[in-house]
Amino acid sequence: MDYFSLCLNSFCLAGQGIIHLVFIGRLTGKKQKIIYFVLYLSLLYIMEWFFDGVVFGDIFAISAQLLALYAINRLLMKNQPLVSWVATILAVYIVQLSFGMVNSVEAIIFPHWVGKTFLYLMVVLATLAIFAICAVCCALVLKILSLTEDSLTPYPGFLLLPGVFFFAAEIYILRTSYHILPMQFSLAAMGKHMALLFLQVLGMGTLFCTLYAWRRVCQGFRTQAALASLTQAAQAQKIYISEAQMRYEQTKAFRHDIKNHLSVLAGLLKQEKWEESKVWLGKLETVSDSLSFPDQTGNPIVDILLGEKLRLAKAKDILTEVSLVLPETCGADDFDLCVIFANALDNAVYACQSAEGERFIRVSGEQQGDFYMFSFENTCSSMPLPPMGTGLSNIKSVAEKYHGAMLTEKTDECFFLHVLLDVSGSTSGHS
Repeated sequence: MDYFSLCLNSFCLAGQGIIHLVFIGRLTGKKQKIIYFVLYLSLLYIMEWFFDGVVFGDIFAISAQLLALYAINRLLMKNQPLVSWVATILAVYIVQLSFGMVNSVEAIIFPHWVGKTFLYLMVVLATLAIFAICAVCCALVLKILSLTEDSLTPYPGFLLLPGVFFFAAEIYILRTSYHILPMQFSLAAMGKHMALLFLQVLGMGTLFCTLYAWRRVCQGFRTQAALASLTQAAQAQKIYISEAQMRYEQTKAFRHDIKNHLSVLAGLLKQEKWEESKVWLGKLETVSDSLSFPDQTGNPIVDILLGEKLRLAKAKDILTEVSLVLPETCGADDFDLCVIFANALDNAVYACQSAEGERFIRVSGEQQGDFYMFSFENTCSSMPLPPMGTGLSNIKSVAEKYHGAMLTEKTDECFFLHVLLDVSGSTSGHS
């Protein structure tokens, strides 16, 4: 191998490795480290040297490349297995397809320049064109598809089958048609390579269409899940409102009869019937307790919801603590507050069940000017968090509705959820 070919191959391998890792990092939302590039590029050079001259060495080299890239995806970037495979196959396929399209053009043009010095410049320009096509295709894929943990992409494994098909078809074309480029021009060869170029362009277009269709399917899943969640929240709120109305009627009746109860109690005390007075007073306390909420926030809907959810938590031996007082003039709609508290507490109870040792849920709130910050803290397992589900997505939507934000944070075994809302009242009618 001459020095020009050696330098060109080294440049191509380095470019492939960089494109692979940058593309995967942006597709999955994971930060890249220099050590990833050093490790992967070293593996690429070792594999190129090891399989050079071996029968079907290019096939073995690509297979080893896939495994190495998947390992970095899975072990270093901590992506899920299916996400790692999809990202790996897409990254390698885009690069291979870019090489294939340029190879088709080379097979048509280069025979005219064999033996001329200008051929070296054309080879360099063709290599740069390959990486330009790679960059454009990667950018288009990233606009269509996202596999980040908060993207709510359901069933990413369904992308594996079309991805493997496109990848296998391209490898077959490269192996059978571009293993050795023609050195002489012929009309038959030109027609063949023009047809292959058309097929590869069609293959890239088909990939984009497949990913776009998948994105639309994912949006349908999200819309359906959000609708189901909102329907459930609406039904739950009706129950909370009905219970609030019932408690109001009970309180109204109790207030109506309180004078009679006090008169009876006063009569018993006047007659010095101490035991009967204690019994009567105990009955009044029992009725009073049944009409009150365990936690008083200033909002009856939130009080009822807190009572129900935290009663469920206590039944599972989860310690609860509430330090929350809502402003008297709260611009947030009761339905939206129900969405926040119901989803946050359901997630907290579920997370506590997988934790070991002492488990707790803390709910607090603080007002700063026109903004109110809700904070939820709970124990959880030490395992990495799963992708953001429908519950957190609904909370985020409510926060954005009130020009606020949602922030999540996880330490070793503790999860924090902060929801900031503008409760001034100016956004209460916004949808």
